[in-house]
Amino acid sequence: MQIDISEIAPAFPDFALAAVVFELGRNPVERPAELDALVAEREAACRAEHAGMELSAIPGIAAWRRAYRAFGIKKTSYRSSVERLVKNVLAERELARINSFVDAYNTVSLSHVLPLGADDLDKVVGDIAFRYARADDSFRDMAGDGEGAGVDRDDRDDPPKPGEVVYADAEKVLCRRWNWRQDVRSLVTPETRRVVLTLQANGYGDLDAAVADLLDLAARFCEARAAVTRLDAARPTATLALP
Repeated sequence: MQIDISEIAPAFPDFALAAVVFELGRNPVERPAELDALVAEREAACRAEHAGMELSAIPGIAAWRRAYRAFGIKKTSYRSSVERLVKNVLAERELARINSFVDAYNTVSLSHVLPLGADDLDKVVGDIAFRYARADDSFRDMAGDGEGAGVDRDDRDDPPKPGEVVYADAEKVLCRRWNWRQDVRSLVTPETRRVVLTLQANGYGDLDAAVADLLDLAARFCEARAAVTRLDAARPTATLALP
C-alpha cells in the first residue's frame, strides 16, 4: 500500500507525517486503570502548561489554523482535531472514552499538540493520500446526528468542498478538512486488529518524540507491534512499512 502527500506538498512544504501500521494484540473497550491514571496525568499537565493562554497562542494550534486558512477554512466551527482536544481539556472536560487504542493515541495528540488519526486497515481500500478533494469524493461523518449515528447509510453522505484538503483511500474520504473529522466506515473499534495511523506536523512539533510515546503506549496497553513510515516534502510518497 502506498501513501502519498505529493499533491499538497508544494503548497504546504512544512507538512510532514509519520504513518504507523499497527497489529493489535487486544483493544479493550474499557481503559485499564494504568492508562486511566496516565490520561488524567496528561490532562492535568496540559492545563498547567497552557493555563490562561488563548488557543491561538499555543504553537501547535496556531500552525494548523494557518494551514486551514491557506485552503479556505475560516469558520471557527471547523478546527483541527488537536485543537478540539486541547480546548476540551482546558475547559475541564475529560478526553473521550472510546477504546484503549483510541484513548492512548488521543493522549499522545494532547501531550505533543499534534493531530493524530487512525483507521481500521481492513476497512481501507487501495492506496492512501493527503490530497485535494475531487468531485466524486464520498464522506460519511463519524459524528452522525441523532438516531442512527454511526450507521453506514448512503443518505448521510457529506462530500467535501472543492479545494478542501482531505485524507482519502481509493474509495472514500477517510478524514475531511485534513484532520477535522473522520469517516464512520473505517473507525477503530475494539474488534480492530490492524490499524494505519498518521501523526501530522505542519511547521511545529517533534514527530520523533510523539512516535516514541505512541509506540510505547500502544505496546503497553494494546500489545501492539508497529512499523513506521516517514513522509515530508522531500519524500512525498512511500510504501507503507508493515510490522
